[in-house]
Amino acid sequence: MESSGAQSCPATCLAFSRTRKGLVLIGEIVLCALTLVCFGASRTGYVGLAVVELVFAALVLLAWSCRLPQRMQLLHWGWSDFTRCVIGAVLFLIISLIVIISHHNGAGIAGGVFGLLAGILLGYDAYITFPLRQGHTAAPTESPEGA
Repeated sequence: MESSGAQSCPATCLAFSRTRKGLVLIGEIVLCALTLVCFGASRTGYVGLAVVELVFAALVLLAWSCRLPQRMQLLHWGWSDFTRCVIGAVLFLIISLIVIISHHNGAGIAGGVFGLLAGILLGYDAYITFPLRQGHTAAPTESPEGA
């Protein structure tokens, strides 16, 4: 049985989805899914980026919801999530601009717009995830003897 202090998995996931990071990840998943549908309908060939970012965002949401970073200290979760966000933001911005400029069908332009929004949201996620921006406690500067 669970201890009285531990929360169930659905309650933990629901609590995380109400945080700023959870809402941003859910927004990334929705925008990647919309971009995937639009790119698939327009046959642009850029579906791979939307699929990869959709899967990575879902995995990060699952990991943070289950409090995996606190249990698994081997991986530096802040830097890996920051790297995912920066790479995704740059690629989404570049590919979306290419699609908007070169395609003249409605689905391609809609996919490009959703891709631009996803790139902006990934950039914001990178900003709020940046590990050096997070507050750290200062190390003690006194000698252990107290002298």
